[in-house]
Amino acid sequence: MVFAPDTEVALRTVVNLINTAANGRESLATVADLDRFLNAERFSGSRTRNGAEVASVHELRGRLTALWTADEDTCVAGVNRLLREANALPQLMKHDGWDWHLHATTREAPLAERMGTEAAMALVDVIRSKEMDRLLVCAADDCDAVVLDLSRNRSKRYCDTGNCANRAHVAAYRARQAASA
Repeated sequence: MVFAPDTEVALRTVVNLINTAANGRESLATVADLDRFLNAERFSGSRTRNGAEVASVHELRGRLTALWTADEDTCVAGVNRLLREANALPQLMKHDGWDWHLHATTREAPLAERMGTEAAMALVDVIRSKEMDRLLVCAADDCDAVVLDLSRNRSKRYCDTGNCANRAHVAAYRARQAASA
């Protein structure tokens, strides 16, 4: 394990959120889409379940996308901005089947604020651990999804949104076969 369990969960949620708009598709278009996403991510707390909430999550997704590919100083500024805007006050919490983990906002805070704060707290760990190189963009030429490399040997290069790794491996195999023929 590279990071604390709650940090890894939060980072995977960031990856999944950013990738809801990868490769020109939008899979968080409606309140129902957001409900499905939050249920899959086991994200709890208060909700307004309206278009404004979806729009605020879209805005957060854009900010997190920019942070994912930013240099360290830019990422630090963005993380600090997210934490300041939420008036973050880290506290240990245990709820909904999760063991002790950090929350920096209340369960009643607006959804995008809670999501942004959790993402910022996870990125704090990434930055402090000097592990920014684990935040990647898919190596496939035709994919812009993001990748979180938690592998021990830092070898993950392709996203989990489709068949990027499989397509790359098949293309490499075919190229080797053609070269040897």
